[in-house]
Amino acid sequence: MSEASKDQYYVPHLAKWPIVGSVGLTVTVLGAINLLNSENPGTPWMLYLGFAIILLMMFGWFGEVIKESEDNLYNTQVDTSFRMGMIWFIFSEVMFFGAFFGALFYARTFSVPWLGGEGTGLSTNEVLWNGYEGVWPTNGPGDLGGRFELIDPYHLPLINTLLLLASSVTITIAHHALRANNRSQTIIWLIATVILGAVFLFYQAEEYIEAYRDLNLTLSSGIYGSTFFMLTGFHGMHVTLGAIMITIITIRVIRGHFRPESHFGFEAVAWYWHFVDVVWLGLFIFVYIL
Repeated sequence: MSEASKDQYYVPHLAKWPIVGSVGLTVTVLGAINLLNSENPGTPWMLYLGFAIILLMMFGWFGEVIKESEDNLYNTQVDTSFRMGMIWFIFSEVMFFGAFFGALFYARTFSVPWLGGEGTGLSTNEVLWNGYEGVWPTNGPGDLGGRFELIDPYHLPLINTLLLLASSVTITIAHHALRANNRSQTIIWLIATVILGAVFLFYQAEEYIEAYRDLNLTLSSGIYGSTFFMLTGFHGMHVTLGAIMITIITIRVIRGHFRPESHFGFEAVAWYWHFVDVVWLGLFIFVYIL
């Protein structure tokens, strides 16, 4: 590649993958609508077809981006655009979790105390549910969903916190090893990160089983149950996606991808994983302990 071409912004060729992705999303949404609104939906084949098309798009599109990157087609401007895109993506994820943390804060700080009689000028307690005591955690007036018990924060949640903190360390060590061009150490520490993430998910599944089977803490257990499972469930989904992403970059490192001076694909996954770890610290403090 000539020096002049390196100064030019890389414009990708006409790609079919955006159209394929749009078709996949449309089919998925239509399948979900049919599943939710049909009296006899039968096998949700349209929903599965939509998922299959989206997966095909992801494999195809990501594969082309990887090939273009390994062919050294991207210059500094493209690298900057990738970084800005990842920053905005993580910002959108911050807003996503911020909405759920905001719902938890509003319910705990305002709604429940109002129902319990605070702010008597509104007469909320007398009008809506006379005699209700606004204590947290709560399943709401009328013991919606039945009585429940809390998960001990210093058992499985504490173990999971230590696992994710350790995984942040291992992926950071892997990053430093890659920058030092030590591929064997990079691979070892990436595998360790994936294992820690998998163990985290195993213990979270154990926690959910305990909550439903022994504690009667379910998604229907009032405002506490709904916020608990929404926050921890979506976080678990992000850990799953992050572990898949780390597995993919591990395979890429094994195949000789990434260079010490150019490896944004690796960095983007590391940024995402650190974000997931920070969200868990917030969950551990505000959902389990406080």
